[in-house]
This record gives sequence, structure tokens and C-alpha cells, in this order.
Amino acid sequence: MGTVERSETVVAGAEGVLTSGDPGGGRERPRYRPLWVEEPAKRRRLPDPVRTAAVRAVLIISVTLIQAMVAFLSTLAGSWLAFPMVLSSVASTVVATWAVLDVWVTRQVWNQRNGVVSTPSSTARALRRERRRVSRQARAAERAQGRIRRPGGAEQLSHP
Repeated sequence: MGTVERSETVVAGAEGVLTSGDPGGGRERPRYRPLWVEEPAKRRRLPDPVRTAAVRAVLIISVTLIQAMVAFLSTLAGSWLAFPMVLSSVASTVVATWAVLDVWVTRQVWNQRNGVVSTPSSTARALRRERRRVSRQARAAERAQGRIRRPGGAEQLSHP
């Protein structure tokens, strides 16, 4: 009667190799590992208008760099294309600067319109709440004073 062996799986440390205790010779096969591990983002995603402006700026800057390189190489080669490429590189540099400023302005406008997301424990929120409470109390005190002193009256109650 033959013996029945139970197959055992042993996981090696950092090598990521499985060895099986099968009677077939103890072959080693690679352990399954995912291609990547999801990690939470360290920063929030840019808002859509800001991201669109940033992509546009990157494309314009890359075209500007290519134009500058072609202008430089055309100048070295003594080609007729050198002068038009230098002029277009200068114009493209102005446009690239404008595109970078557009990213900055779009980001500022986004922050002003949508504000900064504050947490409930924010100090600024607590200070605003306290200021609102004080101004409500001051308005309530003014209304109470206005009810007591009616204009045109003798500043006394109707029945002494």
C-alpha cells in the first residue's frame, strides 16, 4: 500500500517563491504578486479647469522647446529655416509664458470661487461662529433698547 503525502505550501520571505511539498520533485514556482499596489493619494486631484490649463501649458511649452531646438540646429547648419524658426520661437516663448500664467490665474480663481474646504474643528470656523454670536447679541440688545425708547415719547412707560 502506498503512502499518501499531503502537499504543503511554504512561502519564502522576500523572494516571493512558493515551494510545494508534492512528490513530483519539489519544484519552485513564482508566487502571485499584483502588478501594483493601490496607495492613497498624498495630494488631492486638481480641479478640472486648472488641470485643463496645466495640460495646455505643458503642450505649449513642449512645442516651444522643440521649436527652439530646431532653430538652434538650423542656425548651426546654416539653413534658411533658422531665421523664421528663431522668430517663431520668440513668439512661442511669449505664448508659453502666457499659458503658465493662465494656470496660476485659473488656480487662484478656482480657490476664490470655491473656497478652501475647512474641517469642523477648524479654528477659523470657531472664530467666525463666535463673532456671529456676539453680533447677534449686539443686534438683539439694540432691538430691545429700541423697543423701550420710542421716538417722540417722554421716555417713560405709558402708566407710571
